[in-house]
Amino acid sequence: MDPVIVVGAGPVGLTLALALARQEVPSVVLDEGPGADEPRLARTVVLREDTAALLERLTAMPAGVLGARWSGWRSMRRRQVVGETDFERDDPAPLHIAQHVLTGALRAAAAAEPLVRVAVGSRLDSLEQERSGVTAHTRGPDGTWWRGSYLVGCDGPRSTVRKLQDIRFPGRTAVERHAVAALRVELPWEGRALLHRTPPWRTSGPPCSEITARPLPDNVWRLDWLLPPGKELVTPDLLVTRVRETLAGWTSGVPAYDLLDTGVHTVHHRLARRWRAGRVFLAGDAAHLLGALGTQGLDEGLRDADNLAWKLAVAWHHGPHEALLDSYQTERRAVVAARLRAADQLLPVLRGGGGLRAYVPGATRGQDALLADGHLGSGALGEPGAYTTSPLAPRYLEGEIPVGTEPGAPVADVRVTAEDGSFVRLRDRLGRGALLVVLIAPGTGVWDRKHWMSAGVMPRLAAAVTALPHRAELLVAEEYPGAPAHSVLLVRPDGHLVTALSGVRPADLYAAAEATLGGAERPEDAVKEEAQAGSAAR
Repeated sequence: MDPVIVVGAGPVGLTLALALARQEVPSVVLDEGPGADEPRLARTVVLREDTAALLERLTAMPAGVLGARWSGWRSMRRRQVVGETDFERDDPAPLHIAQHVLTGALRAAAAAEPLVRVAVGSRLDSLEQERSGVTAHTRGPDGTWWRGSYLVGCDGPRSTVRKLQDIRFPGRTAVERHAVAALRVELPWEGRALLHRTPPWRTSGPPCSEITARPLPDNVWRLDWLLPPGKELVTPDLLVTRVRETLAGWTSGVPAYDLLDTGVHTVHHRLARRWRAGRVFLAGDAAHLLGALGTQGLDEGLRDADNLAWKLAVAWHHGPHEALLDSYQTERRAVVAARLRAADQLLPVLRGGGGLRAYVPGATRGQDALLADGHLGSGALGEPGAYTTSPLAPRYLEGEIPVGTEPGAPVADVRVTAEDGSFVRLRDRLGRGALLVVLIAPGTGVWDRKHWMSAGVMPRLAAAVTALPHRAELLVAEEYPGAPAHSVLLVRPDGHLVTALSGVRPADLYAAAEATLGGAERPEDAVKEEAQAGSAAR
């Protein structure tokens, strides 16, 4: 079986390649660059709890070593603090990382992985596909043809893969523009991110209605100034003046600082019409662009990779499951489209002149809370999406019960006992290609595994897990939010809940697992795949 071809060696492409390797699928990453990224502290990303955990699994490094976890969040309007959040040690605080540091960690992990090959200096210029696979050609000193089972375009906003497949990429240009500076400085709120709306001091140049300050390691901060609509030139002198005015406004006088990097960040909102064309897929910025109101596009790109990896692994190991592969576009595109709709609907309210605050008492405080949602990864703007209408959702399960997580949403990261008797976090068992079956059994944590594995419902449940149509791992948890004792959870390899059942119900468990794999493969699915490949080739 040919490897999966991944076009693009940014964070999403490297994440996808490493996620495939964890499921024993080889890949070739076509990197048009030299294999290293230019250090740019003004180019950073914020990862939420689930995507930071994904990074830790793939790099085998604590994510906090690579970036700074926020100790808190503060919202200000003029000179008044209108909202404040403290993150305790075990709270899921956002993680702020310089993008070149993130990419470097992923490159190091890929270099140590035998199933990942990174081909530098390889720029895609053509591709062909047929029923059995994909052929790609790259330019370079020695033009090279690459043969793959599938191809995934992770090659950014100007995606060559998307253009070669003639996939439209409609949307809005320059939804927001920010002047950006990275500087080393001591601020009064160490480790706390800040959103300051309508700062009271008089700024030079175009007026600034919003400033964001986000900490990085070693007393480095990234500051963003929201620019008014238009194409005003942000000169170095203007940016230095704005830095000094802002620091003076936040402290008594201008503290000593080192200006490390600057830039202008322009946010576009776009969504590809299709994310799949036969054996070719799009992910990350090649499929979508978002980022207004504090949302993070890379978060969604990493979730694309996590969603697609296990589905490609099933198809690579067991043959194409068309319904399963189609579900990638259905699930991920719906989540990103909802995020874009929420941002587009809120932009006039949050960025407009009077907006709601002219009519609704307290609306200004509500606006600050909405913006905090985008930055903190909560609410409609930032919360990880749930696949509530997924075509993979099982139907008519007699024993299904509600728990604290709705079907299709990411599971809570509870402590579980693995099959070898060790205590681990549930999220640590994700991304291995296996379904997870979790029994909620209070009291088992104090007993040796050899005692409870042969007691009660365990033998029957273990037999049911062995009989499932896909490899599954049996785990035991003392508790799970909203789940009664002896309930059984089925979790997808990417950490989304399939269903919760009241007790051991082998028939329901099997039906749910089969639905998660796209159902039983039908003969007409092969005909559909051949038609898709032929249409894409044309």
